[in-house]
Amino acid sequence: MSTLTISTIQTNLHWENKNANLDMLADKISNLRQKTELVVLPEMFSTGFSMNAVALAETMDGPSVQWMKRMSSENRLIITGSLIINDGESCYNRMIWMLPNGEYGYYDKRHLFGYAGEQTYYTPGSRRLISSVKGWKLNMQVCYDLRFPVWARQQPGDTAGAEYDVLLYVANWPERRSHAWKTLLCARAIENQCYVVGVNRVGLDGNDIYYSGDSLVIDPLGEVLYHMAHEEDVFTITLEKEKLDEVRTKFPFLKDADQFRILHD
Repeated sequence: MSTLTISTIQTNLHWENKNANLDMLADKISNLRQKTELVVLPEMFSTGFSMNAVALAETMDGPSVQWMKRMSSENRLIITGSLIINDGESCYNRMIWMLPNGEYGYYDKRHLFGYAGEQTYYTPGSRRLISSVKGWKLNMQVCYDLRFPVWARQQPGDTAGAEYDVLLYVANWPERRSHAWKTLLCARAIENQCYVVGVNRVGLDGNDIYYSGDSLVIDPLGEVLYHMAHEEDVFTITLEKEKLDEVRTKFPFLKDADQFRILHD
């Protein structure tokens, strides 16, 4: 039976203080009580959700990515989360999938949060990233992407109709809209017949916006396996491929899905 063990880190973040955040997260990762294969950090985990992109952005050779490489290698696990990255002449809200051998993939947030002016400071991505580990496929998404179901929708392909097995969301999603966060995460799991992992931050940011966390792990039927609000928490869970296959076999809804293609920019 194929399994995948994931640890979620729901934490407060030091506003625009990279060193403090990386030190804090290094301590949490190094002191994980259970063996795990993947650690999921919040959106912009080194700074908080800041529009100060030019001052805070790093290249892919910068200290935060190097920190991810070192932590992944030392702890022999995959680490993912998003950072403010400068690539060429543009800044991106970039989710990085870091392997213990130093190889990585990345996904640039597609849907920029216009309500906060994110599109003024960052460039949107145009391609999805579906990563693989141990026979599992994971679709990477960032925060506001959650509101746009077509971007996450399983694209019919093989006979099972499943493009991926786990949908990962990293976020800085304010408490005032937490009902939407919780509802949409469950909807994404049900409509895509996949596990959903949503990792959010807690606490106040530098703009006095409060985050309640509400990190969630949801099974392919939409049942909540884990939920934590308002408190910092490190949680480890093992997902079972057998459960996923059972749901898709018993309820073969994906084969009836609309045929479509996402046209990239």
